[in-house]
Amino acid sequence: MRERFWEWLPLSALTHEEWEALCDGCGQCCLLKLEDEDTGDIATLDVACQLLDIGSCRCSDYDNRFQRVPGCTQLTPDRVGDFRWLPHSCAYRRVHEGRGLADWHPLISGDPDSVHRAGVSVSHYAVSEPDVPDDELDDHIIAVLPIHE
Repeated sequence: MRERFWEWLPLSALTHEEWEALCDGCGQCCLLKLEDEDTGDIATLDVACQLLDIGSCRCSDYDNRFQRVPGCTQLTPDRVGDFRWLPHSCAYRRVHEGRGLADWHPLISGDPDSVHRAGVSVSHYAVSEPDVPDDELDDHIIAVLPIHE
């Protein structure tokens, strides 16, 4: 990978390896989201996708995630701005918005566990999707993003 590539390259110019390395491993994008049909507001739950290894905050079947989880959404360089539900801490969002990486990001710290120690990852609070009945999902809402934000 090119040195500090995120500081001088647009997201669209990253190699596949650089794009993947930019992921901070927080797991926040793997939390379930519910969209209110009437308002368009998006609720984030503390419920993680069935494929998320909550301890490591990595997908347990990354290569086959789209086949196994039909609702899994692919984040691409040209669509980062469309995913307004990405947390403000997300490396993809930060770079897209010109804010650079946080000091706890593994590319800065050199330590993949720094995201967990910084309290940014979902490893300390998420529950796995198979453990939550569908009729209890509303009880797991942790944030609501209004459509007009």
